[in-house]
Amino acid sequence: MYKTVSSSASSSILRAASSRSPLFSFLNPSSATPSPSYLLSRRSFVTCSPAFRSLPRWSHCLHSRPSSFRLSSQIRAVSPVLDRLQNTFSSMASEHPFKGIFTTLPKPGGGEFGKFYSLPALNDPRIDKLPYSIRILLESAIRNCDNFQVTKEDVEKIIDWEKTSPKQVEIPFKPARVLLQDFTGVPAVVDLACMRDAMNKLGSDSNKINPLVPVDLVIDHSVQVDVARSENAVQANMELEFQRNKERFAFLKWGSTAFQNMLVVPPGSGIVHQVNLEYLGRVVFNTKGVLYPDSVVGTDSHTTMIDGLGVAGWGVGGIEAEATMLGQPMSMVLPGVVGFKLSGKMRNGVTATDLVLTVTQILRKHGVVGKFVEFYGDGMSGLSLADRATIANMSPEYGATMGFFPVDHVTLQYLKLTGRSDETVAMIEAYLRANNMFVDYNEPQQERVYSSYLELNLGSVEPCISGPKRPHDRVPLKEMKADWHSCLDSKVGFKGFAIPKEAQEKVANFSFNGKPAEIKHGSVVIAAITSCTNTSNPSVMLGAGLVAKKACDLGLQVKPWIKTSLAPGSGVVTKYLLKSGLQEYLNEQGFNIVGYGCTTCIGNSGEINESVGAAITENDIVAAAVLSGNRNFEGRVHPLTRANYLASPPLVVAYALAGTVNIDFETEPIGTGKNGKDVFLRDIWPTTEEIAEVVQSSVLPDMFRATYESITKGNPMWNELSVSENTLYSWDPNSTYIHEPPYFKDMTMDPPGPHSVKDAYCLLNFGDSITTDHISPAGNIQKDSPAAKFLLERGVDRKDFNSYGSRRGNDEIMARGTFANIRIVNKLLNGEVGPKTIHIPSGEKLSVFDAAMRYKSSGEDTIILAGAEYGSGSSRDWAAKGPMLQGVKAVISKSFERIHRSNLVGMGIIPLCFKSGEDADTLGLTGHERFTIHLPTDISEIRPGQDVSVTTDNGKSFTCTVRFDTEVELAYFNHGGILPYVIRNLSKQ
Repeated sequence: MYKTVSSSASSSILRAASSRSPLFSFLNPSSATPSPSYLLSRRSFVTCSPAFRSLPRWSHCLHSRPSSFRLSSQIRAVSPVLDRLQNTFSSMASEHPFKGIFTTLPKPGGGEFGKFYSLPALNDPRIDKLPYSIRILLESAIRNCDNFQVTKEDVEKIIDWEKTSPKQVEIPFKPARVLLQDFTGVPAVVDLACMRDAMNKLGSDSNKINPLVPVDLVIDHSVQVDVARSENAVQANMELEFQRNKERFAFLKWGSTAFQNMLVVPPGSGIVHQVNLEYLGRVVFNTKGVLYPDSVVGTDSHTTMIDGLGVAGWGVGGIEAEATMLGQPMSMVLPGVVGFKLSGKMRNGVTATDLVLTVTQILRKHGVVGKFVEFYGDGMSGLSLADRATIANMSPEYGATMGFFPVDHVTLQYLKLTGRSDETVAMIEAYLRANNMFVDYNEPQQERVYSSYLELNLGSVEPCISGPKRPHDRVPLKEMKADWHSCLDSKVGFKGFAIPKEAQEKVANFSFNGKPAEIKHGSVVIAAITSCTNTSNPSVMLGAGLVAKKACDLGLQVKPWIKTSLAPGSGVVTKYLLKSGLQEYLNEQGFNIVGYGCTTCIGNSGEINESVGAAITENDIVAAAVLSGNRNFEGRVHPLTRANYLASPPLVVAYALAGTVNIDFETEPIGTGKNGKDVFLRDIWPTTEEIAEVVQSSVLPDMFRATYESITKGNPMWNELSVSENTLYSWDPNSTYIHEPPYFKDMTMDPPGPHSVKDAYCLLNFGDSITTDHISPAGNIQKDSPAAKFLLERGVDRKDFNSYGSRRGNDEIMARGTFANIRIVNKLLNGEVGPKTIHIPSGEKLSVFDAAMRYKSSGEDTIILAGAEYGSGSSRDWAAKGPMLQGVKAVISKSFERIHRSNLVGMGIIPLCFKSGEDADTLGLTGHERFTIHLPTDISEIRPGQDVSVTTDNGKSFTCTVRFDTEVELAYFNHGGILPYVIRNLSKQ
C-alpha cells in the first residue's frame, strides 16, 4: 500500500510550475567562468566533453563565435539599447561572483579531473536539506551567475527553496544540451532555417541563428509497421521509410552540416530516449576543464526517461527548444518537489511495467503537475537502472516535470555496463560525491525536505494493465475481465463504449487468407512490443522472450490475423535477444523485429489486414490493441482499435496468445496445449529468478560498445543522401514535406503589441481532458480530411500520404490537420464525434479547418472554450502552431497542461483560465456567443496572472485569469510570439 503524508514545510503549486521561457544569450552556454571581457570579445569556442566518447564525425564542437543577446531579464516591450548593455557590462565584476568556491577535483592517483563550483564550500546548512534535483538547479545558477543574466538573488532563491518554492518565484536555468527526435526536430530545423531567412531579409547576419548548446537529434519517429511477421521486416520497413521520408531526411542531414553543434543520429539506430540513456547521456560534463552536471531539455515529453540516470531532463515545446538552442536561458518557476519513498521489494513475477502503472496512478491522484518527483528509500537498491528509467519515462503520464532518481552505485554500474569508460565513471563519481550530489545508501542519509511526501511498499505492487483510453486508468490483472464488461456497459467515455447487452456477445465471422476466422468485442487485433518505456529494460524484454518460449514448448500459437510486432529501442536489444536464443521463439509467435523506432506507440502501427478491418467496421466491433507503450489515447494507436491497453512486454505476448482482453487469467486458460490440456498464464509466466539469470548471461558491455560504434557510420541509405553545402535553405514551393512557414511574413523591426480580441466566434467548445493528440496532427492522414484533399490536389497518391508526423515540416498540411482527430468531441456538434464544427454565422457544419479559414477570410477572430487539463499529452509544438495558423486568438479553459500553455504564449495565443468553480457550462455559455476579451492594448498595463473580464454579445460577463505567468512571456506576447522576439533582438546586434 502507499500512504500520503502532509508537509508543513510548503504548500502545493497552484499553477503549472514552469513557463520554460528563454530569456537571453549573452553567454557561451558551456562557459563556466564568463566575464564581461569574454562577453564583449566573444572569442572562444566550445570544446567537446571528454566525458563523451570521442567521435570526430559526430563532434559537438562549436567553431563559431557565439552571439550576444542584448536583453534584460525583466524586459517588457522594446529591446534594450546597446549603451545600457555596455554600461551593465562595465559595472559587472571582472571576476566570477562565486570564484571563492571554484575548486579543483583531484584524481586519486595524482593530477586532477578538472575544476568545479563546490556547493559544500558555501557552508550553508540549507543546502544539505535540498532535494538532489534542486541542487542541480542551484549548481547551474552558481556556475552561470554573472549578476546580469543570473544574479546572486537567483542563487539565494534556490538555496532558500523550502521557503521560496511555494511562492512561485521565477529563476533562470541553462540546460547543458537539447534533445530532438525527427517529428519535432524537423519543424525546429525548419524554423531555424526560416529564421535565418528572416534575419537575411532584415539586413542582418543570418549566421547568428546557430545552436550554441549541443543538440542531439535522433531519427526514430518515421518508421511504420508496414511489414510484420517477416524475417525481412526490418529491411522492408526501412526501405519504405526512406521512400516516404527521403526529402525530410535529406533536410535533416543538411541541417547537421549547415548548423554547427548539431548531431544527427540516422534512422534505424534506435529510439531517442533509449539512445540518450545508453549513449548520449553524460551525467557529468567536462568542458574546458570545468565539471558540471548534465542536464537536457527535449522536444519529446518522454525526455524525462533520462531522469532515471540521474540527469535532470524534461520535455519542452519545440518553440522553446529552438530558443534554448540559440543559447537563451530558460525562465522557470522554482518547482515544488514531491518526495516518493520506495520500500520493500517487488514480488515474484511482478514487472517494472506493473510498477510504473501503479506509480502513475498514485501520482495522478496526489497531483504533481508542474512539480519534480524525487525517488528515494531502501527500495531503491532493488530497482535496476532500467526499472528506474521506466518510471522516469512516464513522468508526463503522471503529470510531473521530472521523476528524478539521484545517482548512486546502481547508476555507476549501468554506466559501466553500457560501455562508458572506467575513467569517465570515476570522474562522474568523484565529482558528484565532492558536490554532495551522490547517494550512497551504505552511509547514513541526511534528511531532505520535500514539499509533500508519498510512500510505496514495492511488495504491494500487483500485475496490471492500463486502459482502455488513458494511461493512468490502471486495472489490476485479476479485475480485468470485470472491468472490460463494465466498459462495454458504461456510457461512452474514458471507461465506456455503450455496447447494448444484446450485442456484447456478437461474433463477426470473416475469411483470413482463405480460412475462416472470427472476432468479438475485445478481440486483440494489434499486439506490439514497442516504446521507449519498456524496450530499454532487459528484464521485461527477455521476460517476453521467455513467455514466447514457454508458449512454443506447450504448443500455443498466436492467431495469424493479429498484427504482432517487436520494435527494439536500440540494436543492443537485438543482440541480447539473439544471444539468449529467445528471439527465435518470439519470431515463432509473430513478434519479428520490424524496425528500430517508436512504431505503434505513436500511431505508426501500419495497416491491419483488410479482412480484419472490414469485420471490425461492418460489425461495429470494439477491437483491442495491447502494447508496451506509454500512450493509449483514443485514435492514437490505430483508428480501428477503440480499446487500447498498456501492458508489459510479457503481457503483450500473453494477450496476443489469448486473442482477447475479455479474459480472467486467474481462472481461464489462454489456450489448449499440444497435449490437449488447458494452458494458463501461470504455466508460461517466468519467475523473477529465471529472468535475472538470462539478463545476467545475455546483456554484456561489448554489445553497447559495438552497437554505438556502428551507428556512427550511418547506413547505406543515409550515407547516399546528397545535400547542399549552402547555409541558407533552398525552399521548394512544390514540396509537400518541407515548406517555408509564414511566421515572419511582412515582419518589421517594430513589435506589433498586444492584439485585441473583439466579437470573436467560438471555433470549438470542448469538455475536459482535450489532449494534444486531439489538437495536433498525429497518426495517419484520413482519406476525407482537408489534408488529404490538399495532397491529392498536388498529385500525391493516397498510398504516399505518409503520417502527419512525417509532414510536420509543412505548415500547410499541419494547419489542415489541426483538430482533425476522428475521436474529438466538440460540444457545438451536440454529441456527434469527429473533426467537424459549426460555422456560427451560417450554421453550416464544416471541417474545423474550413470553418477556421472562412472566419479568417472574413476578418473574424476566433477563440476556443475548454474544460480542465487542456493540452495534456505530447505532439506539443503543432498544438500551438496549428491553432495560430487557423486564426485562434485565445483559449479559455479550466486549466492547462504546463508546456502547452507556454507554447500558446510562444505563438501569440492568449491563455485564459475560468475562475475556480466556473466553466462554460456553469456560466451558461453554449459557444454560439461572440466574445470580447477586455485585455489592455498597452503591454505595460498587463501583469502576469491578472484578472480580465470577458463579455458576450448576449449580455453575459465573467472574469478570467490571464495565464501569462512571467514578465518574459509578456514580452513574447508583445512581439507576437517568441520567434519574432528573438529575431528582432538578434538583428539589432
